[in-house]
Amino acid sequence: MAVATQPLEELCINSIRFLAIDAVEKAKSGHPGLPMGAAPMAFVLWDRFMRFNPKNPKWFNRDRFVLSAGHGCMLQYALMYLTGYDSVSLDDIKQFRQWESKTPGHPENFVTEGVEVTTGPLGQGIANAVGLAMAEAHLAAKFNKPDNTIVDHYTYVIMGDGCHMEGISGEACSLAGHLGLGKLIALYDDNHISIEGDTNLAFTEDVGKRFEAYNWHVITVDNDALDQDTSIEAVHKAIEEAKKVTDKPSMIKVRTIIGYGSPNKRNSYSAHGAALGGAEVQATRDFLKWEYEPFVIPDDALAHFRQAVDRGAQSEQEWQQAFDAYKAAYPAEAAEYERTVAGQLPEGWDKVLPTYSPEDKADSSRNHSGKCLNALAAVLPELIGGSADLASSNMTLLKGEKDFQKGQYEGRNLRFGVREHGMGAIANGMLLHGGLIPYCATFLVFADYMRGAIRLSALSEAGVIYVMTHDSVALGEDGPTHQPVETIASLRVIPDLLVIRPADGNETSGAYKVAIESRTRPTLMALSRQNLPNLAGSSIEGTAKGAYILSDDGGTPDIILIGTGGETYLCVDAAEKLRAAGNKVRVVSMPCWELFDLQDAAYRESVFPKAVTKRLAVEAAVSFGWGRYLGSEGDSISIDRFGASAPGPVVLEKFGYTVENVVAKAQALLG
Repeated sequence: MAVATQPLEELCINSIRFLAIDAVEKAKSGHPGLPMGAAPMAFVLWDRFMRFNPKNPKWFNRDRFVLSAGHGCMLQYALMYLTGYDSVSLDDIKQFRQWESKTPGHPENFVTEGVEVTTGPLGQGIANAVGLAMAEAHLAAKFNKPDNTIVDHYTYVIMGDGCHMEGISGEACSLAGHLGLGKLIALYDDNHISIEGDTNLAFTEDVGKRFEAYNWHVITVDNDALDQDTSIEAVHKAIEEAKKVTDKPSMIKVRTIIGYGSPNKRNSYSAHGAALGGAEVQATRDFLKWEYEPFVIPDDALAHFRQAVDRGAQSEQEWQQAFDAYKAAYPAEAAEYERTVAGQLPEGWDKVLPTYSPEDKADSSRNHSGKCLNALAAVLPELIGGSADLASSNMTLLKGEKDFQKGQYEGRNLRFGVREHGMGAIANGMLLHGGLIPYCATFLVFADYMRGAIRLSALSEAGVIYVMTHDSVALGEDGPTHQPVETIASLRVIPDLLVIRPADGNETSGAYKVAIESRTRPTLMALSRQNLPNLAGSSIEGTAKGAYILSDDGGTPDIILIGTGGETYLCVDAAEKLRAAGNKVRVVSMPCWELFDLQDAAYRESVFPKAVTKRLAVEAAVSFGWGRYLGSEGDSISIDRFGASAPGPVVLEKFGYTVENVVAKAQALLG
């Protein structure tokens, strides 16, 4: 039995510290400094304020916690173990950073139940938290009634200096201040240290004044003494004050000492990203009067932390009673709440997706996308989204719906402003909150501005829908800065991201069917600005297979023409000319490589028989990656250089995107 010899709250705080110290030491890898410095404020938050149920981490009305400074993840793992989460045991703590452990080197929502979002790249977490708070605000405005509140929770964040330095946090926090998200409270671990040393090397701005300019409520908890621990009562008072401010998000700037307790490494970059070392661990034990062996927690401290289990069960029970009353009074709203929170789609939802025939007039796939979004919005009230100041170009506005703004959080049109990176991370937070299907939009070339967030959508199993328009050199006069020749290829290499280039209206509808059904895998649609004909044989069902036969002459073809997106119709027209010359031609539409690769071997062989080695791909983008489908005798019409400024049709012609050039390239392959 571990016998307590220190005041209880001090024992609890030091329990957090030494679980972090011991885990990092055992792994010989990690970041002990942040947990050591931030333990007091984290203890106050988790022990006195946060509502959560460790035995049911998915209780929907729980407060959300985000460790934006994800490198300090042992802080979160220690708190989860101590408060009684089944997903993090003491053995898991001992397996910190090891193969297939539940305690990886940065928090991962898909690995550790109870972790809300995947953090690590600095700034992503605070931006995710803005999305979590926006989701709470929207669902509260949608479902709560004057006599019954069923959505009512806070989003708490611990962020560090690095989060503030990364530009994404500025994008997201600027929007959060504009929106007045009063239930978003960020605690800033202001320890003045980054990897290279004191932050004075590169970061001397007044963060508090910057956040006041963002329209945040800012509170400061000072501590200038290196041998003095953070005042838990000062932190408690600050959080209480923050909760009273309901019309602004709050940032509590807490001056902490990185590596607090380490006599020789505290307040130093040497405590940031490496184990303290055996001698310094012992020195820290001596300084903090910690008499326990590695991974041993005093019984009194553990018993105190585990009170969270009963508190959490009580909070959830009280909420359930309120929801039962809500359900009796508002059965229709309660049914919709239960369906959307469970992530279930209403029966027949996809029947609203428009279909087209070749007789329908040509149109851009961005316009088809806008029709899909508005049709879906009528049957999927959980669909919410917007654009990075490009709604009229992306065609992403939901007609008849309000804007999501301060005081009208029921709106479904999100106005992100020119903030692509923040937009993507906010959408991730909204998706991972639950109860919503978010989409966001910009020009395809600006996917580069939000790549970090897109990558984390895929890694986090967050089925965000990315609507990207102006997808090729066909946009014309804006020139190479806006013409995404390499972007599609670079996105296709992100694991678990579905990249879809629809060829016409049916394939755009098909892309939306895939995207809505894909709740754990993000979808990125690359849509045209120019008008495209609706093709005979195109289909929603074919799109779901990634590649399918648009037209064929029967038997074994002499050549296969493969088109994606706005270039597919060129293959269709070229095939007619080649057939007139006596050739057997198959035309394959290939809107999504990733979906095609998921099909079984028999289907893939039926589309691309190994015996047919003459294949021509036509895509207004770089050739990178096409070799896997073309084989040794195939070729492509591609653009392995930057684009050019001229009218769109001229640019396409100059780069060889004409029926005549497709025919000529095919004839060259045929010999």
